[in-house]
Amino acid sequence: MRPDHSNPGEAHDGGTGLCFVVPPQIFDYMEKNAALQEDRDLAQRALAQRAILHAEREVNSLRTRAMTDAGAFALAPPSVAVVHRKVSTARHTVSVPGVLVRNEGQPPSADVAVNEAYDGSGTTWQFYETVLGRNSVDGHGLPLVSTVHYDQKYDNAFWNGNQMIYGDGDGTLFDRFTKCLDVIGHELTHGVTQYTAHLAYHNQSGALNESLSDVFGSMIKQKAHNQTAASADWLIGAGLFIPKAGVNRTALRSMKAPGTAYNDPTTIGHDPQPANMSHYVTLPDTPQGDFGGVHINSGIPNRTFYEAAVRIGSYAWKKAGLIWYTALKDRLKANSNFSDTARWTSEVAGELFGKGSRAQKAVKGAWKAVGVGG
Repeated sequence: MRPDHSNPGEAHDGGTGLCFVVPPQIFDYMEKNAALQEDRDLAQRALAQRAILHAEREVNSLRTRAMTDAGAFALAPPSVAVVHRKVSTARHTVSVPGVLVRNEGQPPSADVAVNEAYDGSGTTWQFYETVLGRNSVDGHGLPLVSTVHYDQKYDNAFWNGNQMIYGDGDGTLFDRFTKCLDVIGHELTHGVTQYTAHLAYHNQSGALNESLSDVFGSMIKQKAHNQTAASADWLIGAGLFIPKAGVNRTALRSMKAPGTAYNDPTTIGHDPQPANMSHYVTLPDTPQGDFGGVHINSGIPNRTFYEAAVRIGSYAWKKAGLIWYTALKDRLKANSNFSDTARWTSEVAGELFGKGSRAQKAVKGAWKAVGVGG
């Protein structure tokens, strides 16, 4: 397999900064190739806002690292896990967290985005608590804070190291970003990675960071709909794109078949995700290069998890999800690469379900299917 060129000395932090659900290559393509000037303008604005937000990234990174080093997250969890959600509105500004509009236990709002953020974060919290025994993203009951109506026609959602932020979409290409449960689960899982493995957000470790968010975002949606691994769609962000006749705008990503989620030459281009290591994409380790292709090459570990879950069978979260979560929590380090993860997920599968078990064979076979050796 290709080596990971991550440099341990570089200050790329593992999910403790800025993690967007819409990859930059979509906006890069739009800015250069979209048929409509309106779409090119939206893309240019999204990229400019992304650059501004990345300038704040290291502040959050240093803060969380300092708190970790000081033992702020080494406290014993509360005896009873209780969800605490706060949803605010930015009122179409970039002020965060904004004005609080719904606190934990309050009745539904007349604002659908507020309710979707509230319900989605609750479903995500419940998944982690009931399935994995984790009390919120930090493991110690961290309040789940969300801001909706961020900016005007903002085409993204992101975890900023402290909370969730959702745009409303432009209404032509993207719908509101609170509508997809897997998007909410994806972004909050960046918080879980932030408080566990600190996977550095570049090259293969960054692709693993993105993939883990897709993995758990998909399982959160699957559990909410009682779907088995075989019956799930394995799509991330299905329904987020506004449909357009004659083109494929199915989803942001397909874990089952990376590279097939969208194909719209006049607006967003073609899904560039590879499904195996023979098509691994090498990009610059810069914001413009998606930090070495973290949203692109995540297709490889995404397909690995899909293959493992289907080969094991039943519900993905019961065995495959437990294996991946245990590896994230107890094995993965800041600069772990695909090969490391193949080895550790196989080891964990053997520890949890027995050496030579169906689960361990499924994990080994899944990594082999994408061309990664353990």
